Amino acid sequence: MITVLIADDQPLQRLGFRMLLQGTPGMTPVGQAAHGAEAVRMAAELRPEVVLMDIRMPGMDGIEATRRIVAADARIHVLILTTFALDEYAHAGLRAGASGFLLKEARPEELIAGVRAVASGDAVVSPRLTRRLLDAYAHQVLSPTGDTDTQVDPRVSTLSEREHEVLLAIAKGWTNTEIAEHLVLTESTVKKHVGRVLAKLGARDRVQAVIMAYDAGLVRPRA
Repeated sequence: MITVLIADDQPLQRLGFRMLLQGTPGMTPVGQAAHGAEAVRMAAELRPEVVLMDIRMPGMDGIEATRRIVAADARIHVLILTTFALDEYAHAGLRAGASGFLLKEARPEELIAGVRAVASGDAVVSPRLTRRLLDAYAHQVLSPTGDTDTQVDPRVSTLSEREHEVLLAIAKGWTNTEIAEHLVLTESTVKKHVGRVLAKLGARDRVQAVIMAYDAGLVRPRA
């Protein structure tokens, strides 16, 4: 059973999410928070597997709440809910430790799939939104022979050549299927490579790996 805490300042939104979760086998809402501070307190008390976190709330916003929840218990996965696909706060939320983000207007099946994805340790379920997030911040992938003056994160240096290729593909927002097609590998092999990349980087999920690739200098702002 996947336990979910709903954090949203809109009563009708909370009600809608609660009814959706209650009607889904294998999921149960364990609490509802109307603002960030309440979400932090309830997460510590209830220890849900997933927190559906709205960004814009009164008082402590969803970004700071996410940062505190993840810092206190890394086993809790936060799925950010945003009104706009290009919300400028989404990137900050992911840096704060969220496992991904979805539009509030996402179809019920997309929201449920997103909850299941982050509960299992994966990133946000929609590659389309991942790409739009990357595009919003004008990131592009560098070739391995890019700027030699860039300070490379030591953890990136532990990756094999193939794992480095997989990390670059993840940074492009590619799915496992797309990575398999471009690198001429089976999907099962890609899954193993992705798992090793995340383990070596110490990344919670694919989205965090993308951010680490950017911080390590493997991506740069598009001119």
